[in-house]
Amino acid sequence: MRIALASSLFIYIMTLTSPTLLNRLRMLTLCLCWLPALAWSQSWPTKQALKLVVVFPPGGSADQVARIIAPTLAQQLGQSVIIENKAGASGVIGTASMLNAPADGYTFAMVFDTHGVNPSLMPNMPYDTKKDLTPLMLIGTSAMMLTTFTGTDYKTFADVLAAAKAKKNVAFGTIGNGSLGHLAMALLAKNGGMEFNHIPYKGGGPLMADAIAGHVPLAVGTVFLSKPHIDSKRLRPLAVTSAKRVADFPDVPTIAEAGYPGFEAPAWWALVASAKTPPEIVKRLNEELNKVLRNPEVASKLSAQGIDLAGGSVDKARTFIELQIDTWSKVVKDNNIKPD
Repeated sequence: MRIALASSLFIYIMTLTSPTLLNRLRMLTLCLCWLPALAWSQSWPTKQALKLVVVFPPGGSADQVARIIAPTLAQQLGQSVIIENKAGASGVIGTASMLNAPADGYTFAMVFDTHGVNPSLMPNMPYDTKKDLTPLMLIGTSAMMLTTFTGTDYKTFADVLAAAKAKKNVAFGTIGNGSLGHLAMALLAKNGGMEFNHIPYKGGGPLMADAIAGHVPLAVGTVFLSKPHIDSKRLRPLAVTSAKRVADFPDVPTIAEAGYPGFEAPAWWALVASAKTPPEIVKRLNEELNKVLRNPEVASKLSAQGIDLAGGSVDKARTFIELQIDTWSKVVKDNNIKPD
């Protein structure tokens, strides 16, 4: 239909009385330039498999969310969706690799909350988060949990606070330097006059491996990441970073309840593409991804892991992400947090 429209427009333009042959040739060139893009958009996604770049290692929450979404998306599109893990630099390496691929709708990325922190933490990033990327959809948000190996002396969140106030070298691990878990604990330390020793890991998988083995006494991860190990009694939950308690863990207090009113630091997941991706494909992908979230099986799996599903428009995702960028840039600056 779009090709036919462009062809009709071309014929119409050529029937106009142009002052010079040069103007007619310019108009002809413009119309001919439109045709390949329109044809490409109409044929998507029949050319090849889609690649979903996960910007963290296997085993982390971003990887798990991607693997829940990918099969249903593939079924809807009638095209394979291949997951490729490209970890490093809190998601920058994977996002940059996605941007290096052709902006044709066949390569997009699963990002985590570090996506909103990186612009203020890494001034020499190889891309501009706001200008070079188009959000496809905000998948959802979740509380993060402060957990401990069941063999430690930290029985409650109050025990952690007391030790940190006494400057007893309280160590905690996160998925990386400058991650939202890191910033949340930095904010808590600043507000409470406490000291923590941050141990960054290269993703949720490595963090949980050390946490359940007792190699790091405290861990900050999403409910999605932490819940299986809490259920298996290898980790004990101490507090959550959300404004309200998590339904699956009603006995676990919020940090706000512990004397820090207003404290809130939600984790989140989103899918992004190059800003150069044809608008028709961005619109189609957004529609298909919203259908994925409405799939009962997908929704059930994500909700069971503590994720509050979001979905919605591209503009909704963009507004949320840009607010996260602005919010956490202040925490990075106030705490003089530097990248690894």
